[in-house]
Amino acid sequence: MSGAGTAPSADDPALFAAVAREPRLSDKVAEMMLETILSNRLNVGDRLPSERELGEQFGVSRTVVREAVRALVAKGVIEVRSGSGLRVAAVDADSVRESMSLFLRGGDIDFEKVHEVRSLLEVHLAGLAAERATPEDVARLAEIHAQMVEESGDVESAARDDLEFHRRIALATHNVLFLVLMDSIGSALIDIRRLNLGSGSTPMTLSQHQAILDAVGAGDPATARVAMAAHLEGVAAWWRENLAPEEGAGAE
Repeated sequence: MSGAGTAPSADDPALFAAVAREPRLSDKVAEMMLETILSNRLNVGDRLPSERELGEQFGVSRTVVREAVRALVAKGVIEVRSGSGLRVAAVDADSVRESMSLFLRGGDIDFEKVHEVRSLLEVHLAGLAAERATPEDVARLAEIHAQMVEESGDVESAARDDLEFHRRIALATHNVLFLVLMDSIGSALIDIRRLNLGSGSTPMTLSQHQAILDAVGAGDPATARVAMAAHLEGVAAWWRENLAPEEGAGAE
């Protein structure tokens, strides 16, 4: 124990813990409103009480309610309709896709990070597609592959076909969540597709797509996963060797 009058040194543990910051009142109100909506006590399209009524129910001012409403509108959870007040908004798959895609395209997420996530996801999807694809799914996958072969001389069309080929693999899993994830990531890589195909990767891509198609059509999950892994690594290797040095290593 230090002697009387001795000040604690810089190495001594802090005497006091940091004070926890309480959420703002409007944040608490927004969280309570969100919990009510997510608990299905309110359905899409249901009308919410007015700001005045909400203020009375929560025991807060209309200013607090207005801030809470603004936060939930920004999240797309509720919407303000002219003449009918506040209503619960439909948070659909398109909204999720668009938000995620904008984040990836506008944020500081480089190619290598997206490729890492894409590889983990799409290799698994290829295996599931081989297990679950119906004859109609395989026919649609073959159709888009044939279309890409036919349009291989047009980089813009081929890039769209490339994106659709991978979407149809996700569709063949019959799990809509996979399609939402694929759309979010895949659309963010459309520029990579254009650059790769425009620089000469089309023959490689088509050959690798054919191997994936064959494995999915044969109902062979193991081979489908291997084929997809080889394809994605081939795409990444082409990017690194032919384009990344020009754009800046790892840049999208």
